[in-house]
Amino acid sequence: MAEITSWPWGWAWLSLFGIVLLRAGATYGIGRAVAAGVLHQRPPGPGVRRAMDRVEQWGPPVVTASFLTVGAQTVVNAAAGLVTMTFPRYLLGLVPGAAIWATIWSTVGAGIFVAATRAGSDRDEAIVLAIVTMVLVVAVGVVAQRTRRDTVES
Repeated sequence: MAEITSWPWGWAWLSLFGIVLLRAGATYGIGRAVAAGVLHQRPPGPGVRRAMDRVEQWGPPVVTASFLTVGAQTVVNAAAGLVTMTFPRYLLGLVPGAAIWATIWSTVGAGIFVAATRAGSDRDEAIVLAIVTMVLVVAVGVVAQRTRRDTVES
């Protein structure tokens, strides 16, 4: 990551965009492959089942939104494959999601990453940075959950 952030912004963004397209697309492909065979023999776990239900219900916007979360990207992209979302429909969610992810990581995300690696040398700074990051992640999660609940209730 440090190497990519040292490049001109446009090249860094383009590289990150390409990386996430390939990674997420491969995860979707694995989901499709599993749906074609293994899924018929053994049902998915509850977390994957919830992601599959969301993808089936909301489609491409769920794929796009997954790139704003930490940890949900892989599950949602695999779920899109498991529910056999068509590839053109999947791309409608993947491309803007990858663009958002690349923008975050080529700007603010890279700064946080660099700060975290530098703070690793000073224990107190690392603890403060970890706490601030956790608070931000929880706050974004709470707001997203309330927004979803309000949307569903409307």
